[in-house]
Amino acid sequence: MLTPIEKTLFAFLVLVCTVATINTFGQMVKIIMRGQGKLRLDELPRRAVTGLVALFSQGRIIRHRKLSSLFHYGVAWGFIFYFLVNAIDVAEGLITGFEFLPNNIIGDIYRFAADIFGTLVLIGVLYFILRRFAWGDQALKIRDNVTVMPKVREGGVNKDSFAVALFILFHVGFRMMAAAFLIAQHGPDPSQPVANLIAQTFMAGGSETALNFGWHFSWWVAVGLVVMFLPYFPYTKHAHLFMGPANFMTSPDRTYLGQMFTLNFEDESIEQFGASTLFDLEQTQIVDAFACIMCNRCQEVCPAYNTGKELSPAAIEVNKRYHIRENMLDFANGGAATMPLLDFAISESALWACTACGHCIEVCPVGNTPMLDIMDMRRDQVLMASAFPQELKGAFVGMERMGNPWQSTEDRMAWAEPLDFAVPTVEENPDYDYLLWVGCAGAFNPDAQETVRAVATIMRHAGVSFAVLGDAESCTGDSARRAGNEYLYYEMALGNIETLNGAGADKKRIVTSCPHCFTTIGKEYGELGGHYDVFHHTQLISDLVGRGKLKLNGTKLESVTYHDPCYLGRHNGIIAEPREALAKAGAKLLEMDRSGKDSFCCGAGGAQYWKEEEHGTEAVNANRFAEAQSTGASTLAVGCPFCATMMSDANREKGAPMQVKDVAQVVLEAMN
Repeated sequence: MLTPIEKTLFAFLVLVCTVATINTFGQMVKIIMRGQGKLRLDELPRRAVTGLVALFSQGRIIRHRKLSSLFHYGVAWGFIFYFLVNAIDVAEGLITGFEFLPNNIIGDIYRFAADIFGTLVLIGVLYFILRRFAWGDQALKIRDNVTVMPKVREGGVNKDSFAVALFILFHVGFRMMAAAFLIAQHGPDPSQPVANLIAQTFMAGGSETALNFGWHFSWWVAVGLVVMFLPYFPYTKHAHLFMGPANFMTSPDRTYLGQMFTLNFEDESIEQFGASTLFDLEQTQIVDAFACIMCNRCQEVCPAYNTGKELSPAAIEVNKRYHIRENMLDFANGGAATMPLLDFAISESALWACTACGHCIEVCPVGNTPMLDIMDMRRDQVLMASAFPQELKGAFVGMERMGNPWQSTEDRMAWAEPLDFAVPTVEENPDYDYLLWVGCAGAFNPDAQETVRAVATIMRHAGVSFAVLGDAESCTGDSARRAGNEYLYYEMALGNIETLNGAGADKKRIVTSCPHCFTTIGKEYGELGGHYDVFHHTQLISDLVGRGKLKLNGTKLESVTYHDPCYLGRHNGIIAEPREALAKAGAKLLEMDRSGKDSFCCGAGGAQYWKEEEHGTEAVNANRFAEAQSTGASTLAVGCPFCATMMSDANREKGAPMQVKDVAQVVLEAMN
């Protein structure tokens, strides 16, 4: 046990470190509170459960990097249990005569858990030290063409990782040594198998004086170290242990993975739209910086990074974190964040390379949303600085003046002319069951017109009563929004909501072949008062087949690989229905390695379709097409008009080795 002098010294240490901890954690809270909006704390019991699930599941890290994830679970769960261990150790150090559960079954269970979890932590940390410093895992590095803070490039992340690793090794290791010294003094303890082994192997026969000194020294290193580390917590990446769950708990509820929220253009007091500097970001986006574990999982799946562009989602969060760290006291005391995000967080080229695929959000184990940082920075560039790739100007003008980014003045019903039946408008069939939302691609892109004709033919064959808006239809504004032109999106959304409500679509169902229209109308218009029941055409087809309304011969047996559109599979979780439709059509499905929620982007999202792709080592669509071709399938099936164009372009560049078809086209062929 500690001597009275030791207890006095320890109490003084705890007091000093507690004051310092309150100060540094207070700085972190003050900085977060300087962001825009508010952290969500409504329905607190539900949110608390969300945080606990995130804490113990570790953000479902097991989905990727399976081996590293297993080691991380051991470290994380061990450290979670060590919250209890440390609290008890500190209490025993402060309170004279206090001993936690000395000799009973509960005490045995507690000591056994501490022993096993401590061992798992030590093994896991040793693995991560070897992985980062001895094996030099490339996944933990950020490529040289990506913008990063100078201290990051100088090895700041490695230094931080090493400091945290040493802290854990010394803290947990010496705590286990302290337990072993006690066992060596007082006899074996079966409830602590690892500490027992250490005591019997290395401490047997030691003098009472040596063993007693060993225990005191180990206790001070183990418990003193954790007390002294507490004030430093907010400055380290180790803060992700509690900031990750807090991030999940306080994030806004989204109707789909990467939902953006509408800016308030009616409030004349607002002077800044989008994010120019750090504190223009939402509070939850500043929490992201403290939550980031710097694992680079987001970077690993980013289509821009994978094709040599300057964009790394990980670098955005790391740069934010280091910017805060370098100015922590100043920011906490109200100092202005004058440095633009484009100067330290991300380059201009990287800003416009994002495809808004959402994979960085889906894969992040601590709930970060770097894609939304990019969208907010684009808003600032377009709305405040009028700075954007010039190719986007044509799309903006087309949407504003002609209601479509193609800048087409053609009749929106021209797509239906080749059909051998008349497609009714809502005026001609006001009692329709489904409103077929054609979309700009379906109206003006020849390849997409084929898809919409296939959808219309399938609906007619299945006896579905449907109608279209015809020339009353206008672009949903998706591309404008993802390109940063939020005001143009806002105006187009209000116009479409008025049109849809006037056509009675708010009381009907809407079906579309475009995942972007599906997402915008069904998931984003609700913020502006437009509430609609929207289906993707693959959902409708799967439902019609399942209910026996659509008979397919299923004898073609064509080998098909299916490309999941980002805004269908990852953002909205519609993964099974397209595959069910293909299977019923007789397709032999050959999956790509990256499929479902892990699908790789086609390269068209985030308004990339309307501009030149940023410089890199290869085009995003070429990367994806190569993966599709490697399956050996003869047909590449898609469920999005933009994916169809990107995959068709890549197919032509390779000499057309595959057929690129929409799911609806494959199904239509199976009806003949």
